Amino acid sequence: MRVVLLYFDGCPNWVQTAQRLREALVLVGRSDVVVEQRKIETSEEAVTARFLGSPTILIDGQDPFDPRGTGFGLTCRIYETPDGMQGSPTIEQLVDALS
Repeated sequence: MRVVLLYFDGCPNWVQTAQRLREALVLVGRSDVVVEQRKIETSEEAVTARFLGSPTILIDGQDPFDPRGTGFGLTCRIYETPDGMQGSPTIEQLVDALS
């Protein structure tokens, strides 16, 4: 399993997402997986990486939270969670995505 966390420095939510990803990987029995962190620095990189905003999570190259219809760019991303819109998926959502 390959897990990549795409982010940009201007968005604070990627740090919390990185922590939640590590916790979720432990819960699914994959603590051996290293989360690759990739900083996106330009609009061109955002388009090439299919970066839907910070943080974006790719699991084996796929975005399990792809909101369809949004554009690529250096923006903060929000996620629909059971508790409303947040800057990061919940640990439970991450566990589901990783399972």
